[in-house]
Amino acid sequence: MLPLKEAIQALRAKKRLGQNFLSDPHILGRIVDGAAPLENRTVIEVGPGPGGLTREILKHSCKEIVLIEQDDRCLPYLEPLSIFFKGKFSLLHTDALKISLHTLGNPPRKIIANLPYNISVPLLLQCLRQMDDFESLTLMFQKEVADRLLASPDTSDYGRLSVMCQWKANIKKLFDLPPGAFIPAPKVRSTVVHLTPRHPREEISWNALENMTKAAFSQRRKMLRSSLKSILDNPLDLLEKTGIHSELRAENLTVQDFCSLARAWETNIVERDKE
Repeated sequence: MLPLKEAIQALRAKKRLGQNFLSDPHILGRIVDGAAPLENRTVIEVGPGPGGLTREILKHSCKEIVLIEQDDRCLPYLEPLSIFFKGKFSLLHTDALKISLHTLGNPPRKIIANLPYNISVPLLLQCLRQMDDFESLTLMFQKEVADRLLASPDTSDYGRLSVMCQWKANIKKLFDLPPGAFIPAPKVRSTVVHLTPRHPREEISWNALENMTKAAFSQRRKMLRSSLKSILDNPLDLLEKTGIHSELRAENLTVQDFCSLARAWETNIVERDKE
């Protein structure tokens, strides 16, 4: 098995694939430790590249490992790792956005990934839709994206992504990483976060909350009585029904407020369709 740093040098990360590889075993170990325990779990890794994180995962007694790598240049560096694993080892050469991650392997499932920046948000949203099928997600993001996930109301980072994520998951920041930790070094800092399913949570549909937050935050400088006109004929009625002041803006609402609006809107649609 080729040493990790040599594999990274041989691969030469591709910018178009958003590749930035980690080579420090200490950092890689911290990421995997943040996902612990892994014993008797199915661990799914997206974008393993030369296999840095994979080598750390293999030190744990997982039940199954599933690697998803789109870059065929990485496959010769990942295939030899299977001999170090006594459980089930699967290597899928495909785009992670085109498969149902929540159906891979047997539960309980965990995802661990140093995500390529260019797919981090779409892949997170895909996983959040099926969050109950995962025990946890331990993911690396560009720091500004992680800040949005963790943001509180009344802050500039608070937006649609904050609401959707905090509705579905409990989010914990693990640690930040400087650009120099990667090969090649990106121009931004990175943050590792750990997400687990949030229970209990409001039982509303994904589409209802997504549409409500999209309408509210697409014109975030406007008051709700104006910004919600894109999906409501008379926003004042719904705002009054949910007890939310019409002169507030999207960034002033809590996740609970958005859930209340989405539920009331969804209920109105169902009742209207019955008429």
